[in-house]
Amino acid sequence: MDSDWSKENIHFVTGKLAEPAVRTCVSGIAADLGFNYSIGVMPITVAALMTPKWLLRHLDVPKEATQVVVPGYLSEGIEEVQSAIACPVSSGPKDIRDLPSFFGKKVTIGNDYGQYTIDILAEINYASRLSLDSLLKQSRQLIADGANLVDLGCDPGAPWKNVADAVKCLRDAGIRCSIDTFDPWEASQATKFGAELVLSVNRSNREASLDWGSEVVVVPDSTREDDYLLSIEESVDFLTRHRVRFRIDPILEPIGCGFAASLLRYHRVRERFPDVPMMMGIGNLTELTDCDSAGINVLLLALCEEWGIQSVLTTQVISWAQSAVRECDLGRKLVAYALRHGIPPKRIDPQLVMLRDPKVLRFDQATLDTLVDSLKDNNYRIFVAEDQIHLAAANVHIVGVDPFEMVEQLMKLPESKNVDASHAFYLGFELSKALTALTLGKHYDQDVSLQWGMLTRNEKHRRLK
Repeated sequence: MDSDWSKENIHFVTGKLAEPAVRTCVSGIAADLGFNYSIGVMPITVAALMTPKWLLRHLDVPKEATQVVVPGYLSEGIEEVQSAIACPVSSGPKDIRDLPSFFGKKVTIGNDYGQYTIDILAEINYASRLSLDSLLKQSRQLIADGANLVDLGCDPGAPWKNVADAVKCLRDAGIRCSIDTFDPWEASQATKFGAELVLSVNRSNREASLDWGSEVVVVPDSTREDDYLLSIEESVDFLTRHRVRFRIDPILEPIGCGFAASLLRYHRVRERFPDVPMMMGIGNLTELTDCDSAGINVLLLALCEEWGIQSVLTTQVISWAQSAVRECDLGRKLVAYALRHGIPPKRIDPQLVMLRDPKVLRFDQATLDTLVDSLKDNNYRIFVAEDQIHLAAANVHIVGVDPFEMVEQLMKLPESKNVDASHAFYLGFELSKALTALTLGKHYDQDVSLQWGMLTRNEKHRRLK
């Protein structure tokens, strides 16, 4: 939209139900920005029910209009509307309460968003227990979710006799992989058939790594303060002298087991080896903390980005971390963009805001009362306001927080004769969504899926039915 608002004469299109709210909202925005406006009220109660063809039969755009803003539900048919109107046409927000943001200054995301510096190693725990078909299926999904490399976790104490077949299966499918073992024989077999990284080496097995021809991950022999750095230095010196490629992982400890001290280890190792590649095994924290993993992943990725740690190892075994790879893929892009531009990672990409919403819109009581009083048909509308759910139609206004009780109240009214089984199911479904939104402080729009960030399941538009 044009930023010189004084030259604009904007024609807003709405339905009869939203007209009072639109007039109130638009008058305030116009006073602030200095544009002229007109409002076209279509002969339909709910603007969400408009279709492009129906709108064009009823729309009369003033000659002085420089722009037309139609309801957000017409976004998919905006080209059809635009083709019949001379001035520019914009699809506004679906909710009138979001109109100020529509005209406000929005964060402009640069073309470089999506670039990242951190590789994701996605571990398949106990990979030796899986069939080749299952291993290949899981690996393909991990790559599709954003992993750069699939890490094959071995079973300590039970040598993986078919490790070569597993690695060859993945490499033939074009999937990069690493082997997670301290066993020299398993590492030798895996690297022989294409594993490009071995996790891990220390004093116990570093000599065997000279024959593998692959990069290795150096870990300390112990995490004792008086030994970890010395053991890393010895292994780094040994591998450097023998020209074995390596990265260092000082080992992240779970909360309660030395978490803070382990973070300091990463920082100290980075200071000691400023140019050496490093890795952080972040699954040690996400798998062992009773907390959804997304926020933890973003914070750890931010530390990695700031300290120049170029790879992370994660896994997704526990239920609350089963989307960890996707979270890391989004998180690494988010933190890379924030650091590159020197800005907080806010209002950039909302896909990791899953439990709650980036913004919640609620009707104030006066506006809601006006909406309810203006209803003249038997179509039920559901709103969330004042910490309660409102179910309304002509001569009906039920308020509560229990969908079952609200439907029971509805069925006792004479107006319930218009509610058949499918309609009752629809109302129950929508009321349950409204209760979820109320419980979590999420935004609710009737007939629109709740937003769960990257986990959102889009719903079909049911209101027309």
